[in-house]
This record gives sequence, C-alpha cells and structure tokens, in this order.
Amino acid sequence: MINFVGNLIFNGMKAPFIYGKIANNEDFTDREMESKHLLQNFRALVNTTIIAPRRWGKTSLVNKVADQLEKKYKDIIVCKLDLFNCRTAEQFYSAFSKAALQSSKTTLEEFMANVRRYLGRFAPTITFSDSTQSYELSFGVDFKDRSLSLDEILDLPQKLATDSKKQVVMCIDEFQNIKGYDEPLAFQKKLRSHWQHHSKVCYCLYGSKRHMLMDIFTNYSMPFYKFGDIMFLQKIQREDWIKFIAGRFKSTGKQISDELCGEIAGLMKCHSYYTQQLSQQVWLRTEKVCNKKIVEESFAALINQLSLLFTTIIDALTPKQINFLLAIVAGETNFSSKEVLKKYDLGTSANIKNLRKATLEKDLIDILPGNKLEIQDPVFECWLMKEYK
Repeated sequence: MINFVGNLIFNGMKAPFIYGKIANNEDFTDREMESKHLLQNFRALVNTTIIAPRRWGKTSLVNKVADQLEKKYKDIIVCKLDLFNCRTAEQFYSAFSKAALQSSKTTLEEFMANVRRYLGRFAPTITFSDSTQSYELSFGVDFKDRSLSLDEILDLPQKLATDSKKQVVMCIDEFQNIKGYDEPLAFQKKLRSHWQHHSKVCYCLYGSKRHMLMDIFTNYSMPFYKFGDIMFLQKIQREDWIKFIAGRFKSTGKQISDELCGEIAGLMKCHSYYTQQLSQQVWLRTEKVCNKKIVEESFAALINQLSLLFTTIIDALTPKQINFLLAIVAGETNFSSKEVLKKYDLGTSANIKNLRKATLEKDLIDILPGNKLEIQDPVFECWLMKEYK
C-alpha cells in the first residue's frame, strides 16, 4: 500500500529518492566541489551566477550551502527569494523587501517593526494568514510614482548588513523572469547600478531558463555582464550516481548491483531529476533484490507515464521543429548539409537558425560545449525515439 503523507511512504517505509522538491541532508547527491566553491564565494561575498539546464539541482545546491553557512557563521544573514510569481517590477520590489526583512527577524512583531523602520514611507500593508501562518507585504497605491525612493528598496540588504553588523547573502531564484518586466534593460541597469556598490552583500542569481540566463550574464552588451563568478554546473558523474543509488537501496534493506545502478544513471543520462525518479520507480518495484527486468519495466512505465505531457509538447510544434528534434535525436551535427535538410525536410539552410532558436527558447534543447545540440529532457528523447522510429 502506498500512502502520500509529505514524502512517499511505501509499506511504512519512506522512499529514499527525492525529485520534484528540494533535496536536503542524505537526499542530496554529491556536488562536493560545487558546494565548497559556492560556500567560499558566499563567505568572501563574491557575486555568483549558477547556470545549468532545468532540474539539475541548482536550488538544492544553493539551499544546502546556505544552511551550512548559517550554521557555521553567526555573522551572516541569508535571504532567499523566488521570482517565479513575480511578473512585474512592482511585485519584484515587494518580494525583495519581504525576503530581506524576513531573513533578519523571525517573529511577526519584529518583522512589522522593521517594515515600519525601513519602508514606512511606502505606506506598506502586512496581511497575515492564520491558515498558513505566513504574511504578505504590499505597498500603497502610489507606489509606482515613488521611482526615486525605490533606490531605498534595492539598497535594503546593504542597509540591513550595516545596521546588524553582519554580512548578507541574497539568493534569487528564477532571476531570468526580470526579462519579462516592462523596460527590462532599464530595470537590469538599475539593479546593477545599486548592487555593484554593496560592500557587505553578495548576490547569488540562478533560475530554470538556461538560455535566458546565458544572455543576461554572458552577453557583453547586457548590464549584468561580468557581474561576478559564473558557475556552470556539470552533470553528476555516473560513478557518483552508482554509489548514491546503491547506498539508498542498502539503507532500506534492499539490494541492487552496481551494474544496474549504472544502467539507471545511463538511461537518464545522469540527469539529476530523472535519475532520482527512475531510481524511485525501480525501488518501489523491488521487494528485496533488484534485477534487470525491474529496471526495464520501470523505465517503460516512466515513459508511458509522461507520454501525455510529451504529446502536448509535440502538438505545439511545427512539423519542421519536430523534424529538427528528430535530427538531434539521431545524432546529426551538420544540419545545413543537403543530405540532412532533405532527409528531415528542414527547408533551407537559412531555416536552421530559426529552428534552433525556437526549440532553445522552448527549453527543448541545450547547447553543449563545441556547439553540439542535445535534447534537454532525456525521457522526452527516449519517447521521441520510440514514437518516431
């Protein structure tokens, strides 16, 4: 019997694999070098950008290091902000203020006192929810007209650091969303003009749209070019996955060979999210000792489970975009050659640039070193191979 209470529970035992949520403690896999690097950057107040495809564990990495930092050093305040639901600059300022003030004080009374102290002139409103035990911060109707005073909000982390005699680490997830605000370039310039002068604060910026972050931070014409250290996350190595998967099976009294652990990681191309998901499916089907048939059945079930989602994705693509993906799946590299253009009906060579741009913006492909293209989702790739063989 399977019960869903917080984490997945199977026959009274917690499933040892985590995906779709932040991985902590023993659920976190490897990333020792990246964790050490990020911890050093935070301690030295080095602005850091983390770039990697979706579901590679960026948020889990940041949270792990932030927890380590706060436990080890008492002179550091960590602020966490997720811009997923911030669609306007006004929403950004509200969320930014709340994240900064929440991190420095714990009780509602202390939070309200700081709001009055630092943001009183913005006519703030605090709404408390009894059901969720959380509170929201919003500003008066004339908020948009206080353009000059918005500088105070962007400088709030530096002000908090100075007043508390501590350092502040500001971690901002889904940072690429600022590209969707009104006058995004002007907004980025404004952020950069303030944050680059903060001597007691560092910013860790990351998100799920790799191509958008690349444009923000690696394009020399953009305001955030050379804002700080850029960490390009690599996939967790197959050998590390083998140790992790085998160890998690063993911790629950089940057995799996290194060979099968390697096969799980290989099928998922060492993709963090999917390796954990397939590992869980295999674990659920294993009573005592795993075998190859269980892995194969779990893999087939995972593809079938996501087939409706993949069909929806395909339905939103043009025939040539689909053919372009199939060419990538087949391992083609010279997309402008006459043979490839004809074989996959891609049109003219001039059309390849548009196909590449469109599928990249839809987060369907990723660009690897050497300008090689890869399907970003390994299960989607397997589904394409199965449906269009």
